[in-house]
Amino acid sequence: QAPELCPLLAFQLSRARGRIIGGKEVEAHSRPYMAYLKIQVSNKTDTTTYSCGGFLIRPDAVLSAAHLNITVILGAHNINFQERSQQRVRVVRWVIHPKYCPAGYKNDIVLLKLKKKAKINKNVQLISLPRHNERVTEGTECEVAGWGWTSRTGHPSDVMMEVEQEVQSEEPCQLLFDNYQACLTPLTPLMTQGDSGGPLVCNKKAHGIVSHGLESRLFPKVFTRVSYFEPWIRQQLRRFALQELPASPSSQ
Repeated sequence: QAPELCPLLAFQLSRARGRIIGGKEVEAHSRPYMAYLKIQVSNKTDTTTYSCGGFLIRPDAVLSAAHLNITVILGAHNINFQERSQQRVRVVRWVIHPKYCPAGYKNDIVLLKLKKKAKINKNVQLISLPRHNERVTEGTECEVAGWGWTSRTGHPSDVMMEVEQEVQSEEPCQLLFDNYQACLTPLTPLMTQGDSGGPLVCNKKAHGIVSHGLESRLFPKVFTRVSYFEPWIRQQLRRFALQELPASPSSQ
């Protein structure tokens, strides 16, 4: 039987599927840290498959937003083809932040333990994380990549797309959101919801995790600030290394 969290996450995904609107296709395999996550939610009659993004921070660990029942696909560009570069790895454990709250997407972060280590090569690589509380200066241009929808009425993209984002001033952002969230403004055509769980890359580091946003251009897009959670991430990675992991979720 699926955990109680499954219906809640299924509702979130079906209501706010990741979309990159008006973005451009990236050069194939130019974002080798990207992970495509297949999420299966089962009931008595059928199984529904959703998808979101994530990113490889250690050969056996992927960082994303809070979702589950996942197969991780690394080294992908076109996810409708079984490219020779792809590596498919099962997730054996995930650790959702203990203070995760769907209302407002608070502490929207999960760490996934892979069943086996990824084979690092030119198409599958790690991405660096920022130091604890390291900030990105206002006006910095960052990138978000993923396989989200390319129009409001369209379908998810088969190939990886990207949009550019610009970091906003801290002050107005903190009036609306908490200090573990970061606000950005689209520089290229509208990105709506981004690819949930994918990285916001600034200066070659994963400074954010795509969390949520509003349809209007008047409101910023919101990302989970990775540097705020860096101590928690390191703590969970140490536990991954020390423990014999069961095939079940955890929240610690």
